Amino acid sequence: MLLGTVVFAQRTEAQGLTFSLFERYLESFRVEAGIPGMSAAVVQNGAVVWERGFGRRDVESGAPALPDTPYLIGGMSQTFGATLLLRKCVDQWGAQIDDPVIMRSPAFAEPQTTLRDLLSHVAPGGSGYQYALARFASLTPVIERCAQQPYRAALISEILDRFAMFDSSPDPIVATATPEDVGVIDAGHRARYADVVAKMAIPYRVTSGRPQRNVDTAPKRVDASDGIITTVRDLVRFDNALLSNALLAPATRNTAWTQALAGDTELPTGLGWFVQNYHDEPIVWQFGMTRGGHSSLIVKAPNRGLTFIALANSDGLNAPFSLESGDVTSSIFATLFLRLFLP
Repeated sequence: MLLGTVVFAQRTEAQGLTFSLFERYLESFRVEAGIPGMSAAVVQNGAVVWERGFGRRDVESGAPALPDTPYLIGGMSQTFGATLLLRKCVDQWGAQIDDPVIMRSPAFAEPQTTLRDLLSHVAPGGSGYQYALARFASLTPVIERCAQQPYRAALISEILDRFAMFDSSPDPIVATATPEDVGVIDAGHRARYADVVAKMAIPYRVTSGRPQRNVDTAPKRVDASDGIITTVRDLVRFDNALLSNALLAPATRNTAWTQALAGDTELPTGLGWFVQNYHDEPIVWQFGMTRGGHSSLIVKAPNRGLTFIALANSDGLNAPFSLESGDVTSSIFATLFLRLFLP
């Protein structure tokens, strides 16, 4: 018993040292990138083992960034869009991911393009990889047809409400009570979303190392590729729902997290996620970026039960690293996590 207690204490102490080092480096990288505010968490087998806010969500007021601070996540919204498509169309309606898009979206202009092609960012004509959020967004009407409701309503009922993501909003627009939203989202939800938008981290454009409040960021209606506002803690709930099979059948999820092909060419993507190996360990990840605004990153090591999530109120978390090329190790933030937790 004594030996077991000593071993446990040693492991706990070593883990504490790792997180302390991780935290110091993250803060150093944040300052170097000129990011005003950042929130981050590490999850192990569904439990948050570390979380922290760095800097300011609002520089002018001095309000700190916290783990429950909302941010725009940009292209990371693809993970939600892909999950909704796979859940509603594949798991519930029996669609095949190699079905042509026009089967469920007749207005789509490419007769040969499949659901898999768009989910994996295959270039038009199947000629290889091409990262294009606008093409991914073409899956929105497909999801709406399978769900038989507007995309934002499906997002709310199937994910945000179901998994208590109450510090999230489908987008910045639903809180403004447009006639379109009044018929889809009730007053209680709209009031909650207005509160989320009010607490959202202020977007900053960093010029010569100095943050300048960006008042030019136009609100965007949510679609399968973009638009969601959420927090690190709510993303942990989404991540746990995926891991617990509460959203997707295990085989469907595993397909989403498996490297896709275009012909015989390996792609850097699965279905709505990027997929690659790091020291023979499968890594699943996604990022998002609003130029001169917010940025987001999620990196998963499924075989280790590990997830790292980071959100920021400038584009500095991702802008320097060309993550759209499909290599997460180009990011100093992701590589820090991988080197410390997957040595």
